[in-house]
Amino acid sequence: MKNVVAMNNLTNEEVYELIKRGLELKSGATPIERRDLFAANLFFENSTRTKHSFEVAEHKLGLNIINFETATSSINKGETLYDTCKTLEMIGCNLLVIRHPEREYYKQLEKLNVPIVSGGDGSGEHPSQCLLDLMTMYERFGRLEGLKIVIVGDIKNSRVARSNYNILTRLGAEVKFVCPEIFRDDSLGEVVNFDDVIGNIDVCMLLRVQHERHDGSVLFEKEQFHKQYGLTVERYKKLKEDAIVMHPAPVNRDVEIADELVEADKSVIFEQMKNGMYMRQAILEKIIKDNNL
Repeated sequence: MKNVVAMNNLTNEEVYELIKRGLELKSGATPIERRDLFAANLFFENSTRTKHSFEVAEHKLGLNIINFETATSSINKGETLYDTCKTLEMIGCNLLVIRHPEREYYKQLEKLNVPIVSGGDGSGEHPSQCLLDLMTMYERFGRLEGLKIVIVGDIKNSRVARSNYNILTRLGAEVKFVCPEIFRDDSLGEVVNFDDVIGNIDVCMLLRVQHERHDGSVLFEKEQFHKQYGLTVERYKKLKEDAIVMHPAPVNRDVEIADELVEADKSVIFEQMKNGMYMRQAILEKIIKDNNL
């Protein structure tokens, strides 16, 4: 596993290996330590969970973190992403974690000799988020095959929806979508009515409306959106006893999910965040091992 940039680059065996290692680390397993390695986190889009959980994971592995700030980098002088990354490689950086607004940005970095872990590529994919989502589902149900999952919200612009649909379908889960017509993506799975499926699903995964990926033409009244497409208290009561509620966050309370449900009994939203650090530890460990760093 040279890079982690898209879920289709991972085998089923690698996915389960990462899930199980993440759970081992969460249970107290000793992580590897590589105090001689340097990592740089290049985040060209805003991030709280992904950026800082990678940082904590890197510290726990003993990695030296290069302080890269996009606002003060030579990108602002016209330097290309490739030249920036090649510079970091040449000064001794051993691995790069990158979030970038351009879809499939990593294709322009194929000549690099350092591994890349993607923290998200525009509306393309978000592999580390997807893997922590799978870890959270597996932790709760002990399986992925056969799970019934509905993903609700801004499907068209969601890298989380795309990554999760691709790998969960491959692993034998049933994934369906709920969204307004304007957020539909016909390259993905079936779109259904929320109220028709709410009582039969194992996982209800909610997504925020990604206003930053719209051109300003997409407007909606928040209360109306919540009523039609949000997890309301009424819908929550119809969930199966063992169903779970997920959200990659940040959460827009009372839009995609009622405020009082964010930490309700069936919600694992904050547990996902906790699992994120352990999964990113597992990813970094495997990158280090497989690249003989």
